Amino acid sequence: MTNQGAQSGGMARLQLPNKEVELPIVIGTEDEHAIDVTKLRGESGYITLDEGYRNTGSVESKISFIDGEKGILRYRGIPIEQLAEHSTFIETALLLIYGDLPTADHLAQFRDMLIEHENIHEGMRHCFQGFPPTGHPMAILSSMINTLSCYNTDVLRMEEEGTFENAAARLISKIRTVAAAAYRTSSGMPLMYPDPKLAYCKNFLHMMFSLPNRAYEPDPDIVRALSLFLILHADHEQNCSAATVRMVGSSGANLFASCAAGVCALWGPLHGGANVAVIEQLQRIHASGTSIKELIERVKRKEERLFGFGHGVYKNYDPRAHILRDHAPKVLAKLGRQDPLLDIARELEEICLSDDYFISRNLYPNVDFYSGMLLRAMGIPVNMYTVMFAIGRMPGWIAQWKEVHDNQSRIYRPRQVYTGPPLRDYVPVEQRA
Repeated sequence: MTNQGAQSGGMARLQLPNKEVELPIVIGTEDEHAIDVTKLRGESGYITLDEGYRNTGSVESKISFIDGEKGILRYRGIPIEQLAEHSTFIETALLLIYGDLPTADHLAQFRDMLIEHENIHEGMRHCFQGFPPTGHPMAILSSMINTLSCYNTDVLRMEEEGTFENAAARLISKIRTVAAAAYRTSSGMPLMYPDPKLAYCKNFLHMMFSLPNRAYEPDPDIVRALSLFLILHADHEQNCSAATVRMVGSSGANLFASCAAGVCALWGPLHGGANVAVIEQLQRIHASGTSIKELIERVKRKEERLFGFGHGVYKNYDPRAHILRDHAPKVLAKLGRQDPLLDIARELEEICLSDDYFISRNLYPNVDFYSGMLLRAMGIPVNMYTVMFAIGRMPGWIAQWKEVHDNQSRIYRPRQVYTGPPLRDYVPVEQRA
C-alpha cells in the first residue's frame, strides 16, 4: 500500500477584521480539500467553531473512505461491495488494521492466535455472576472489556509490533466469548466454552445458542450472513465511537480501555442502537395494524420519526444497506419462513423511494434499516443488536487506535467558545436572594 499523506493545494486567505491570515490547503488522495487551521489561533487569536465537528477534519487517516454524495464506502481503497462478496471478516479485519490484504501465512497465523486466545480466564467467568439478569448486554460488554485488561497485563504496553498483534488478536477473539456470555447471563442460561474446531462466526453462534446437552448447528448461509454483517460494520471513518477510541487512545490509554470507551459511545440510540429503533418501529406498525401510507403522512407532519432513513454522511443510498437488502430475504427463504416485518420494511422502502418528500431530503434507507432484519432472521435477540455491531466494529477501533499510536499523536484537546456568565464575585449564602 502506498502511504501517501495529504498533498499541498496552495494557500487560502482568511480575512479577519484587522488581519489577513494565510492557511494551507491540503488535498486527500480522493480529492478531498481541507483548510489546515492548526496554526490559526497562534497567528490570529481566533479558533474555528463547528458544533458536532460536522465540517471538521480531525485527523488524516488511511483506514476508510466515504463519499456520501455518491454512496461509496471503501476499506483501505477496496470497495465494500468487493469485500462483502469475496472476503471474510478476519481477512477484512487484518486489511483494516495493517493496510493490505493479508498473505495466506499471515491469515493462518492470526487465525491460530484467535483460537489460542478465544477462552477467557475462569475468574472472568465468575464475574458474570455479579451482574443482575436485567443487566443490558452492552453494559456487561464494556465492563468486561475493561476487565480483560486486568487478566492480560502482558500486552498493555505496546513495546513492539508482536505485542500489538497479540493484543489485537485477544480483543477480536475474546469479544465473541464475552458477548455470548453477556447474552447467556441476561437470559439465565449456562455459559458455553468456545470450540477451537469452529471458525470465527460459527464459534460465536455456538457460544450463543448451544446447550450443554445439544450443540447448535447453524446453516452455512446463516454463518455467511453473520460474516457479511460484521464486514459491513467493521469501520466507517470518524464516526462517534471511532472518534471516541481515538480521543481516549490519544491520552496514552491502552487498547482495552480505549475500545471499552468505544463500546459506551456505540451504545447510544443515535449510533449503534439505531437498528433496534427500526425493529421496534416495525413491530409497532405490525401490532397496531397502521397502514404504511398513514405512517408516511404522520412523518411528513412531523408527528412521528421514521427510523432507518437518512444518514449524517450519505446523501445517497447507503451502500451497506444495498448489500443487506439483497441478503436478508435469502436468509429468510433458506430458513423457510416469512417475516411480516420484512414485508412492512419492503413496502415502506418502496413508498419512500418514490415520494418527493423523502427524495428531496436525501432520506434513503441506511444500514440500520436492514441490519436489524438480518439479525432477526439469524435469531439474534434485539437487546444483542448493538453488541453485534460492537463485535463487527472492533477491528476498525483497533485500526483507529493503532493509527493514533503509530503517529505518536498529541493528546486530543478541542477548544471551545465560552458562552457562560462573565467575571463575577462569590456571594455568601446569607446574602443570596
